[in-house]
Amino acid sequence: MSNRIDRKFAELRQAQTSGFMAYITAGDPTLEATTRLVPALADAGMDFVELGVAFSDPLADGVVNQLSAQRALAAGSTLVGVLDAVRRIRKTSEVPVILYTYLNPLYVHGFEKFHEEAAEAGVDGILVLDLPPEEIDANQELMQRHGLKSIRLIAPTTPTARIERIAKSAEGFIYYVSREGVTGERSAVADSIEAQVSKIRRYTDLPIAVGFGISTPEHAAQVARQADAVVVGSAIVRRIGEYGTASDFVERVTHFAKPLIAATHDSRRK
Repeated sequence: MSNRIDRKFAELRQAQTSGFMAYITAGDPTLEATTRLVPALADAGMDFVELGVAFSDPLADGVVNQLSAQRALAAGSTLVGVLDAVRRIRKTSEVPVILYTYLNPLYVHGFEKFHEEAAEAGVDGILVLDLPPEEIDANQELMQRHGLKSIRLIAPTTPTARIERIAKSAEGFIYYVSREGVTGERSAVADSIEAQVSKIRRYTDLPIAVGFGISTPEHAAQVARQADAVVVGSAIVRRIGEYGTASDFVERVTHFAKPLIAATHDSRRK
């Protein structure tokens, strides 16, 4: 079933360019602020947004995103609140929304109930960080429903046979984690991205988004020449932490993101 993710990647293919995907923690500094920031970033050219569901034990995240989750939780962010924020975003924006979450909040809420409510709210895809494909295959209640795309992760350490298995069960796009370890800004992008992306393409026709460690326009341009989408998280999240109490918070974060967006879009046109 086609949704906003598929349509946006089709547009990007037609334009012969890569897409820009921003990660932000929903509710940092507040859920109301998130509902203003996402449409502003979309107006600035952001093609997709990953909305992180704040969780008290974010094991895949580095310190910047951990602190962001703490701020969101302290501000009262909940899974129900995040879905309500998506509903408000949908009043003004059709940007594809991917929820980036851990299994625990979904399990507590109820998996079937969550998928139904997420689809109704306007979510397009779900990326569950700590839910391996084997668990989905073994537990029928964990199967995604309601047309939401089930996004899968592949890492530099993923064996070839497992890459093939993950690629077969993925939907929407593949998220390639370009570095081992947790999220965070880096001084340079990984040298192995081109080879790894080429390897993944042997097993899927899905678009490939690359993230982890991308923090400058130069990084974004370099990765965009090899991938279908560039994911920038910690660099944006750090600015949210710095500017979150300012009256012009949305404008400042958007101003920071614009050169990253431009570098991503322009990389294949040169």
